[in-house]
Amino acid sequence: MNRTLIASGVAAALLTLAAPAHGASQATADGNPPPDKIVINVVTVNGSGCPEGTTQVAMSPDNTAFTVTYSDYLAQVGPNATPTDFRKNCQLNLRAHVPSGYTYAIVQADYRGFAFLQKGANATERASYYFQGMPQTAYRSHTFAGPLNNNWQATDRTEFADLVWAPCGEMRNFNINTELRVNAGTSNPATQTSFMTMDSTDGSVNTVYHLAWKKCPTSS
Repeated sequence: MNRTLIASGVAAALLTLAAPAHGASQATADGNPPPDKIVINVVTVNGSGCPEGTTQVAMSPDNTAFTVTYSDYLAQVGPNATPTDFRKNCQLNLRAHVPSGYTYAIVQADYRGFAFLQKGANATERASYYFQGMPQTAYRSHTFAGPLNNNWQATDRTEFADLVWAPCGEMRNFNINTELRVNAGTSNPATQTSFMTMDSTDGSVNTVYHLAWKKCPTSS
């Protein structure tokens, strides 16, 4: 059952569909994305990092992008943390209505957030992307070491030759899985708290997904 997405929180994740990422202009014959508007439907939002009532998904006015706002995406260890708080995750299941004759792939994702890590502690941001029913899955991980008390940023890039494209002529849902993990390491979790968030206190932190486009082959 699809979850009801309630407006709350201050952090944002933006999926930009209006233009390809830098270096992907060769994705279509004329170097441009499809001229028609791209509509994205959010099928489900699931995970400990985006429980019901803490996530908002809003389409842009021109239907070329959407924003996901989290208010409870936080992984932590420490005296007030539960045994499962060290890991949080969120899965977005998306359905893109792509104009006939085009296909797309994720070429870059920019992640940002905030981390407070004690000396000796570490944290990991991990993401994977895949089309429903397809075996190709791309995993990317970024590790951060304490001491750290600042915003963090990570970028996932895929070479054009290695991109996984949506099947031409088929409607396949696209899944984006994100995960945060915090490990106490050599710090003392009995007295010291370390945490990592995928949210922001000022609304300027976001996740941007860049798409590459290409035209599907025409049948003879």
